[in-house]
Amino acid sequence: MGEVISVKGAVKCLREGKVIAYPTEAVYGLGCDPGNEVAVRQILALKDRPADAGLILISDAFERFLPWIDPISRTQLDCALATWPGPVTWLFPRHQDTPDWLAGKHQTIALRVTEHPVCREICAQFDGAIVSTSANPRGVEPARTAGEVDQYFGSALCGTVDGDLGGEQKPSQIRDLASGRVLR
Repeated sequence: MGEVISVKGAVKCLREGKVIAYPTEAVYGLGCDPGNEVAVRQILALKDRPADAGLILISDAFERFLPWIDPISRTQLDCALATWPGPVTWLFPRHQDTPDWLAGKHQTIALRVTEHPVCREICAQFDGAIVSTSANPRGVEPARTAGEVDQYFGSALCGTVDGDLGGEQKPSQIRDLASGRVLR
């Protein structure tokens, strides 16, 4: 059985290079420090997700994404900021130092400034962006409760922050920053 942890406990786990689960706008998410390759690869293994697929980063503030992206135009930034905080994920041009184990085979990296209060607090206390991917093994419905997270992953996680989901019924919309196209 996995442990229920506080936001403070979640931040401690992140700093220790471990994987956590937490409520998001629509489903529970798995998260870790995006700069920790071992933790990112643990998420990929837990989900049975191919490394070339790439992952989403979330944060409470756009500035926390700056190490992961290349410069963009003011118009592009304004376009993304107009939807944030909120359930829209944007594909930004990735910085040359952004590792493949995080961005996958893509020349972009997926970013979202979340509006979920628990996610925002985790990022604020962690003082950085975190990986955010749905809490489920590949081919299985995403967890919508802490109990479902426990059924999927049990003690493989450092812990789960229990809480209410946001009001969204499906995972975040994904849009391409360069073209504005909706991809999901």
